[in-house]
Amino acid sequence: MKLTVLVDNNTYIDQYYAGEPAVSYYIEIDDLKILFDTGYSSIFIQNAVSMGIDLNTITHIVLSHGHNDHSGGLKFLREEYALPNARLVAHPLCFQPKYYENEYIGAPYSPEEITRLFCYQPAQAPVSLSENCLFLGQIPELYGFEKRKAIGTYRINGAEKEDFCLDDSALACRTDKGLFLITGCSHSGICSITEYARRVCREQRITGIIGGFHLFDKNTQLTETIHFLDTLSTDALYPCHCVSLKAKAEMLKYMDIEEVGVGLTIQI
Repeated sequence: MKLTVLVDNNTYIDQYYAGEPAVSYYIEIDDLKILFDTGYSSIFIQNAVSMGIDLNTITHIVLSHGHNDHSGGLKFLREEYALPNARLVAHPLCFQPKYYENEYIGAPYSPEEITRLFCYQPAQAPVSLSENCLFLGQIPELYGFEKRKAIGTYRINGAEKEDFCLDDSALACRTDKGLFLITGCSHSGICSITEYARRVCREQRITGIIGGFHLFDKNTQLTETIHFLDTLSTDALYPCHCVSLKAKAEMLKYMDIEEVGVGLTIQI
């Protein structure tokens, strides 16, 4: 497995790529070439070109959830590349309109449009993309300290509902060292995501995790999350995107974490 960070909030000194508060990763595993999330804008395309990554060869597009910092770049991908054979995998609620304080924060396409424009595979249950790569689908709430919180609303069948981000999902990649997990924002809770991946994949070892852990404040959730992650004995943790400096500082008291920035490459 090889993962390259195309978009992150952070950029590295002396590596001249563009950043934005968003997520996009390019993943190569088995015979797949996966674009995981697309950021807000076309920056992921600009960075991919600068890195020598040919997005024409993408076999799969996977969206962690429908918020626009993870799905907004999809329209730019559509404008730049044909990708007639690429499969788009996401939770069925990913393309329902999402709002926060009357501002639209959802994906650039409706469910009807995405079905017409892409080879779309909605997946609520886990889906194997290949022998060693699994889309986890809807994540169950497994820990009380990760109780879901509503972020705005979404509209479905003419009704407006609180959005508990049930569309939030992740990828689990099997390696010789255990599972490597790839998340977007972890609205489901990074501990619930990890434990669910272990159960579905029947593999207890976690060799690494990258993505947003959605941790901001020093509170019970952060304390319990640190305890959970510390018991995993992972080779590397890459908390990024929606993890505050305060949360990272607290994590560093108990474990090593790696800095993430655009251009980072992880190979296992």
